[in-house]
Amino acid sequence: MEHPAHPHHAHTPALTPNKYAAALERYSPAPADAEVAVTVARLLADKAAANHTLEVKKLLFGCIDLTSLNTTDNDEHILHFTRRVNDFDSDYPDLPHVAALCVYPNFAEVVRDTLEVEAVHIACVSAGFPSSQTFTEVKIAETALALADGADEIDIVLSVGRLLAGDYESVCDEIQELKECCKEAHLKVILETGALGSAGQIRTASLLAMYSGADFIKTSTGKMQPAATPEAAYVMCQAIRDYYEQTGIRVGFKPAGGLNSVGDAIHYYTIVKEILGQEWLDRDLFRLGTSRLANLLLSDILGEETNYF
Repeated sequence: MEHPAHPHHAHTPALTPNKYAAALERYSPAPADAEVAVTVARLLADKAAANHTLEVKKLLFGCIDLTSLNTTDNDEHILHFTRRVNDFDSDYPDLPHVAALCVYPNFAEVVRDTLEVEAVHIACVSAGFPSSQTFTEVKIAETALALADGADEIDIVLSVGRLLAGDYESVCDEIQELKECCKEAHLKVILETGALGSAGQIRTASLLAMYSGADFIKTSTGKMQPAATPEAAYVMCQAIRDYYEQTGIRVGFKPAGGLNSVGDAIHYYTIVKEILGQEWLDRDLFRLGTSRLANLLLSDILGEETNYF
């Protein structure tokens, strides 16, 4: 398989399924699940405590994709949600602002018209989120509409059912089409690692998503359990490292779903730091998808309970 020559992933023609399999064979297989569990437990036991610092917590806050993906969301709710981000910028000028606001596509225009903090991205889940079970044409139309209304980042779900059936060609073709639709906008591809079942499938999904144009790979939708886990993060970060070593392309990493404590965030920071290194530890290549973690991190940073968002 030809590697893209540029970080924006100049796409190669569609390849036959056996060529996808041959491309995957260029990479070592994932370790066994039990081995991953032992390695991750040891890594976190040895390294995580040293990362419980104010500096790291501030960095993590600035890597948050502040998320509102509720059935009950409406224009008024998203307006208030966005205004809090505007207010935060003036209320806490010494702290970093969040990296992005993540909403459903029909709210992109509300966020665009309300958001005053230029460096905060507008991210939309798209393409049949969270199941990815709809027509490719619908996925492309939804993505194009979100971009037209102001989104500059798109989070999609890889077609998990097709991947599990071994239909790599369809999975990759669809991601490529959606990346072409996004053009310069970031495309984050959600693997839904809890549905993949093994380290081997997570590694396969990671590599195929990156080959197909993903700017980030993301663990989970947060709509099914298990969501993000340190074990899945470890396998994904290894795949990102190996892909970078072969192609020179840096792909970002985003854990999402189930980030329920400051300790959880520190764990993901630790895994990224130990596997990918310092270069990945900024909002350009590391995000945290969450609705609740922002207040928890802010409370920790300020030293008092704060429910700002």
